[in-house]
Amino acid sequence: MFLPIHARLQPLCNALLLFALIIVAPVATAAGGGKGGANPDFTKGEKIPEGASHTWNLGATGASGWMYSDRLTTIGARQIYITEVAKGSPAESVLREGDVLLGVMGKRFSYDARTEFGKALTLAESPEGRGRLRVIRWRSGATQEVQIRLPELGAYSATAPYDCPKSKKILEQGCAWLAEQMEDPKYRRNPYERSLNALALLASGDKQYLPLVKREAELAAASNPGGYKSWWYGPVMIFLSEYVIATGDKSVMPGLERLTLEAANGQSDVGSWGHRFALPEGHLPGYGMMNAPGVPMTIGLVLAREAGVKDPQLDLAIHRSSTLLRFYVGKGSIPYGDHSPWIQTHDDNGKNGMAAVLFHLLGDKEAAEYFSRMSVACHGAERDTGHTGNFFNITWSIPGINVSGPNAIGAWMKQFGAWHHDLARTHEGRFVHLGPPGTRPDRFNGWDCTGAYMLHYAMPLKQTRLTGKGKAVAPQITKAEAEKLVQDGQGWNNKDRNSFYDALSEQVLLDRLTSWSPVVRDRAGMALNRRKAEVLPQLIKNLSSDDYYTRLGACEGIQHLRGDKAAAVPALMKTLDADDMWLRINAAEAMQSIGGPAKAAAVPKLLERLAQGPSPADPRGMEQRYLSFVMFGRSGLIGRSVDGVDRELLAKAILAGLTNQDGKARSEVSNIYNQLTLEEIRPLLPAIHQAVIKIAPSGIMFASGVRLNGLRILAKHNVAEGLTAAVYMLDNQKPHGKDRRTRDILNVIVSYGVHAQAHLPKLEADLAAAEEEKRKLRHRRNSPVPDYYRDAIQKIKAATKKPELINLEGPRVGLAN
Repeated sequence: MFLPIHARLQPLCNALLLFALIIVAPVATAAGGGKGGANPDFTKGEKIPEGASHTWNLGATGASGWMYSDRLTTIGARQIYITEVAKGSPAESVLREGDVLLGVMGKRFSYDARTEFGKALTLAESPEGRGRLRVIRWRSGATQEVQIRLPELGAYSATAPYDCPKSKKILEQGCAWLAEQMEDPKYRRNPYERSLNALALLASGDKQYLPLVKREAELAAASNPGGYKSWWYGPVMIFLSEYVIATGDKSVMPGLERLTLEAANGQSDVGSWGHRFALPEGHLPGYGMMNAPGVPMTIGLVLAREAGVKDPQLDLAIHRSSTLLRFYVGKGSIPYGDHSPWIQTHDDNGKNGMAAVLFHLLGDKEAAEYFSRMSVACHGAERDTGHTGNFFNITWSIPGINVSGPNAIGAWMKQFGAWHHDLARTHEGRFVHLGPPGTRPDRFNGWDCTGAYMLHYAMPLKQTRLTGKGKAVAPQITKAEAEKLVQDGQGWNNKDRNSFYDALSEQVLLDRLTSWSPVVRDRAGMALNRRKAEVLPQLIKNLSSDDYYTRLGACEGIQHLRGDKAAAVPALMKTLDADDMWLRINAAEAMQSIGGPAKAAAVPKLLERLAQGPSPADPRGMEQRYLSFVMFGRSGLIGRSVDGVDRELLAKAILAGLTNQDGKARSEVSNIYNQLTLEEIRPLLPAIHQAVIKIAPSGIMFASGVRLNGLRILAKHNVAEGLTAAVYMLDNQKPHGKDRRTRDILNVIVSYGVHAQAHLPKLEADLAAAEEEKRKLRHRRNSPVPDYYRDAIQKIKAATKKPELINLEGPRVGLAN
């Protein structure tokens, strides 16, 4: 909710709500998305499985129902059990709780009750359906077809919501409902919902709503979003900026400037945000970078600058974030955090849609076009999912698709959006959050989605920058192009990811391996591997193609293939010198997949490239990052053995890798410490120590490996500074995984024997604090940390071993301070 700064409960409310939102679940999955268990037959008296509580709004009928889901799909559902019927709704006189729907429009459900019901809603509201939704109802052993009368809204146009009277009616109804809710003094919504709702009224272009929008803007300008700030600041800044741009009302500028500069200054040194803003030292707390709040934050900053906020820190924040996000152009979806490009689906929780809008605002044609086309290709099962739920995946779908024009939206709506949107719309004209097809509701259950959907329907009006006001940046695609993009996203769901591609011919799969879409290429490569196709000669030939995607697909295809691939080494060596960085990286990864036969040829070249460090064209050292995985990972080319490797070149590569921005890359480099003798590693020890003390600015989630490996190698060689570094790390580590990590750090301290006794007072104080924490905090009641401390203290007190220590800057010395 928007409240004045002095409303002290706001931060607590925000924190509690977001705590529910961000419980960790696998990327591209949702709460309750596991196996569905038994599929009940309600006509035989069977019941809804225990714990399966996710019900679905059944469009404008006013009814809600339960249907079977399994692995985030409803393709096994053939019945809908009615769980609720709203009073005064069209279904009130036709359905009641306990009824079972077996089909629609004269046909039994045959492939997916949810999709079939949604499409029947769309048909019923069209002139062809004449407002009559015919359902096959089972009640108390009797089956009959009954009719629910719905308002006849018309058919969706081929470019809906453009040139579409039905979309216009839905927009008018939804905005009227929103205005009625917002006029209620008891209106309370979190800042994300509230910002979208107010922005929808602004995007409607209806001047009667401007007083409400102005009030919302004043409240937003005075707000102080607390808790997980990064989630709230983005949508609030977007709304405020759009309000100023659309109305010219500068009265809210002080609030917008304050929020904007707080957000800009809360960015990490590499251009990212997490749940919260960055720490004073420049990196993020918790487990680091999160793009779901970060991309809207950047959109808000860009719009705030357009609205009139001026500050060098704002410009720097936009540059950092857009540089970070632009890396993913052509490579996959923007991932959860500072991870590899996501290539399982054409979007990951709506972040590609967000990015399409962002780069459209920045005037970046290539990036806007790419992310928008990825958004068009994401529908059906791909669009249904998302981390902890699909709220963002649905909300940011059409804003991103709209960047490619009316034909893009029309094709997407025909494939997925029309029936899905009609299923989410109630008889009142509001829109509910449907959530993914899981057994339980997701983390966004109960969120008001009316504003989000109204923004979809408001696209043709182009009243705001988010709904397309201004000159198009990306190409406005044709109907045929749009339909081809939609086809690229077909043939996949969470229950059956393979059969569609497995049914394609070998030649078709090879053709798909040359696709613009990294998702299509990946699926084709996996399918070729599953059928053990003899395609290596063709892939080697493709490496010399003039077409970029053909060469890239060849590298990716080779990575997927198993067996002897040594014949590809000469062609891959040439590809390692390609002009394009991502092509070079994929060639290196293909070499890694070949293993031993590629080692002699590739290792010297890749080590030399690693040792060079980041180039001006690659300031974040992304090539160095991926080469660290290729070389030093446990399955890397030298991850298990450095035999025959030039030690001087290896040392230079290690030193360069330990300064990479990414914590995971540094951790991969540290995997080979134990393969080096003391004489070989001695010159590297200061850098190893520094990598322990100074946490990497990105990749926080994976930054502990290099720190722990560093402590272990320092202790192995009795380096004095390793002891003080271990004690320092006890208090300077991320909270996630802290228990096991504390045990490992204490084991390092214990290994110093008598020297560790100087730190006993500190360890005993830590023990007392850990015991108090375990006593006070419910979630710490099973913590083993006090036992780890007690065991370590006991061993240190009994220690008699006193290894001779060496110092990083001199000969062997006593205990270092």
